[in-house]
Amino acid sequence: MPIVDSTAPIAAGALPCWQTAGGLTPYATALAVMEQRIAAIRSGHAGELVWLVEHKPLFTAGTSAKPADLLSHDGIEVFTAGRGGQWTYHGPGQRVAYVMLDLNQRHGSVRARDLHAYVDGLERWIIAAVARFGIAGAQRAGRVGIWVIDPVTRAEAKIAAIGVRITRWVCWHGIAINVAPDLSHYGGIVPCGISAHGVTSLTALGVGATMAEVDDALRLAWAEVFV
Repeated sequence: MPIVDSTAPIAAGALPCWQTAGGLTPYATALAVMEQRIAAIRSGHAGELVWLVEHKPLFTAGTSAKPADLLSHDGIEVFTAGRGGQWTYHGPGQRVAYVMLDLNQRHGSVRARDLHAYVDGLERWIIAAVARFGIAGAQRAGRVGIWVIDPVTRAEAKIAAIGVRITRWVCWHGIAINVAPDLSHYGGIVPCGISAHGVTSLTALGVGATMAEVDDALRLAWAEVFV
């Protein structure tokens, strides 16, 4: 993905650009792209960005990840992500949205320089997006991410994860929504350090949404929170 590199400053308050990467983006590439982009945002020479990607199967460790929570990786790559949070999984069929915003300014209902409000905004964004497929996502105190009730088992499971990093109030990393990933890969970790609840996906809940349809839902839901 090209990085905006211009001597012309970007107008404050401009809406973020949305870009979708084709294929499976190497995780190391994603980190490098984000690092370059946030530096350009901070300098005023690039606009904010929501970057939609998919990765090949990998486990990422956040800053609070416990080594014991990596149970088995069986050839799946492992990365230290540098974001907040614990262990998570990425893989084909999961929509990862890397959100790069300048939190020195307000974004819709999200106050400037307020990390808790920003994470809450990301959660409300996901809830609004999955609601378009008839799924009732919910926030849970002390458990970052979005949770749903499986209509068959009645068990609570996580459908979307959140992990963010802030550099001088410019945010990066973001969210991951399970559309149709191989959920068996989650058996290699204790997702986000929570063993009492499982993980699920749109497909597992009986929703046959395409990745493009999920992307459209994310774009429409964005205005409900961040504009």
